[in-house]
Amino acid sequence: MLAGAFTAAVATYELQNPYLGFLCALVVGAVVAFIFAVAVIKFEADQVVAGFAISMLMLGLPAVISSRLYDSAGSTQQIAKEFLLPDFYNRLSIASILAFAIVPVCWYVLYKTPFGLRIRSVGENPEAADAAGVNVIRLRYIAVVISGVLAAAGGAYLSIGQSSLFTRGMTAGRGYIALAALILAKWKPIPVLLACLFFGFTEALSIQMQGASWAKINGEDIPVQFVQIIPYVLTIIVLAGFIGLSRAPKALGIPYRKEN
Repeated sequence: MLAGAFTAAVATYELQNPYLGFLCALVVGAVVAFIFAVAVIKFEADQVVAGFAISMLMLGLPAVISSRLYDSAGSTQQIAKEFLLPDFYNRLSIASILAFAIVPVCWYVLYKTPFGLRIRSVGENPEAADAAGVNVIRLRYIAVVISGVLAAAGGAYLSIGQSSLFTRGMTAGRGYIALAALILAKWKPIPVLLACLFFGFTEALSIQMQGASWAKINGEDIPVQFVQIIPYVLTIIVLAGFIGLSRAPKALGIPYRKEN
């Protein structure tokens, strides 16, 4: 997400075209995801450690590049409003429409196509998939790269849709919220959408509470930090007490070695 947000902001500012900026973000997201895939699929690195390393890289690398390009490590240049992703009546972004539209597409691909069946099989039982003639390694590469493209699209929206520049760490933990939503929804597309809407609602609620006249304790405004943590606290509460059994795909995080 950070790679997509930064790339979209820089490319849109330099090319003065949000669609090219968005496309560049998708490409960079695919590249970063491919690097991660090589680490965990080819070299069998621990997925959590490799993911954390890439997260740290993406926290620092944009600052270095931005400092070189714009003499500012904290943010990129402000993008003119006419070069941002368009929205309708200043309320509904085209990126939001695409996000909703892609959910039924993902559901159909995963559950109604041979490609989706293979994707699920290499995550659930790669040995059986391999015995059926599925190229497990290649399909895992494809799945990881697709996930990188989608994550980069979300990051791009943050910088050239919701905002007008990239700021350091602007995802503010949304990637972890997305992961929590995935677990909450038990790895199913439609419930993932509902979970994300729930977390989006809690974030919108926290924004509305900031500075509200009723958000006071003993006549003093509630510190903004307490308001900002509402989505994350609710995430913990929901995960701890309301999701029930959430079973991950059996082969999740387990490297696959083809038997000779």
